[in-house]
Amino acid sequence: MKLEKRSLKFSKITHHAKVTQCLGSIGGGVWYLGVAKPSIVETKENAGSDAMQSKCGHFYVPPAVDKVQVFRISGSKFIKLNIGTWHAGPLFKPETMDFYNLELSDTNVSLFLFSSNFLCIFFTHLLWMFVCFSLFL
Repeated sequence: MKLEKRSLKFSKITHHAKVTQCLGSIGGGVWYLGVAKPSIVETKENAGSDAMQSKCGHFYVPPAVDKVQVFRISGSKFIKLNIGTWHAGPLFKPETMDFYNLELSDTNVSLFLFSSNFLCIFFTHLLWMFVCFSLFL
């Protein structure tokens, strides 16, 4: 996916309650990702007054600003966000950057028939096979 004009600031953060997400840059440029630990709770009573309910029905506690950490990612690295991991980004300085984003277009409403870990592993291996094959052409 080609992303445009992503400044190094963010005011919103999101999470996926039922799936993982894999993300990597094409071309190995420098980018940043804000992350915080998952905070999905079983019931509102388990989390106290800070708990909120999503449009999908699950309960969560939004992360405190001081619990969000920003990581600098460079080179051709591929990262996996676990289920429920809060994230903002990718953020970058250039006008545009291209990324691999392994998730379904309707991640927030779909349940996968396969384990999302399987999908990330499968696509990561597929990507490596493509890269290795390309080196020998």
